[in-house]
Amino acid sequence: MAKGSCVSSCKKPVVISLSLLNKKSSYSFNHLILVVSIVSRAILIGQDMSIKKIVTGLALSLLLGSGSGAAVAADYYSAYSTYQSGDYKAAFKEMLPFAEQGNIDAQFWIAHMYSSGLGVPQNYKTAVKWYTLSAEQGDEYAQHSLGVSYDHGEGVPENDKTAVKWYTLAAEQGYAGAQYSLGVMYSNGYGVPENDKTAVKWYTKSAEQGDAQAQYNLGVMYSNGYGVPENDKTAVKWYTKSAEQGNADAQYNLGVMYDKGRGVLESDKTAVKWYTKSAEQGDAQAQYNLGTMYHNGDGVPENDKTAVKWYTKSAKQGYAMAQSNLGFMYAKGEGVLTDTKRAYMWLNLGSYNGNKVAGENKDKIAKQMTPADISKAQDMSSVCLESNYTDC
Repeated sequence: MAKGSCVSSCKKPVVISLSLLNKKSSYSFNHLILVVSIVSRAILIGQDMSIKKIVTGLALSLLLGSGSGAAVAADYYSAYSTYQSGDYKAAFKEMLPFAEQGNIDAQFWIAHMYSSGLGVPQNYKTAVKWYTLSAEQGDEYAQHSLGVSYDHGEGVPENDKTAVKWYTLAAEQGYAGAQYSLGVMYSNGYGVPENDKTAVKWYTKSAEQGDAQAQYNLGVMYSNGYGVPENDKTAVKWYTKSAEQGNADAQYNLGVMYDKGRGVLESDKTAVKWYTKSAEQGDAQAQYNLGTMYHNGDGVPENDKTAVKWYTKSAKQGYAMAQSNLGFMYAKGEGVLTDTKRAYMWLNLGSYNGNKVAGENKDKIAKQMTPADISKAQDMSSVCLESNYTDC
């Protein structure tokens, strides 16, 4: 099965290079665009951490003694239970005295409530105050959250060096989220000299703990040989672990690996499986590639209607190759009724977004249209673009 760039007839799929997003700017590598992002605060407050935080809090409180200490532990547990119930105003009121008394976990949760606006008006500066108090006592979750605050400039001036400081402290305690974030900083040279080997070190530590984004980024590093010898089999290993956790980027990249036979035996059926999972999560490249699989009957029975469905979803996200192929489908009446004006519209948009094949096909179809039809199609293009693809 030959795969390459579409020609004017556009019957061969273009398999897109592996890709990701970058938190501050996107940049190209040899084979793919490494997309990296800092773990969001919402992800930090997960079930595993909640369990650990309450256990730690109880343990610290019980150190006070068997009498009053037990009462303090019970009170802290009561405050945390109130938080878990969703009554954040009451939880804040109950938790604050513990934080003011220096309870490391209470300080973290008060910070989190200020950061997220739970039970109190959102206030990043005050959140940073409480994160700092908890972080300085050694709480790895507070250290990571404080790193995120400096990384994003929330409540403090953005400062990558300080973000790296706090990420490092948390990462060295074994916190997977901080290890991932530290890998991101080294991958991009944010706050530290760019160092792919060190990035791989931290991605690996995080990935081995099951962090899906770290697993994905580690796969990217092995795909390209950044900081490690290029190894497609190892890349597939990490993409698979991440994809199985639902990471759409990893699902897309894994589809590419099976589509091209990189690190695995080529399998169109398996490529379709992973493209579908990613496409259903809204990945525009996966939607486009899935459209080409249905268009050509690679790994699935040929189905032009389904191809049009996925091309349309991708095209409405502004993906130029999908717009080009969708214009071709309307021009030829494949999977849809022939509609030269709509064909011109999508080809015009694809050309606008940088696809040369779309421009070539637009010029060809224009020769079959009247000036009035061309004018109408151009108006349709403008309306579609100005509506951010909601009125096409």
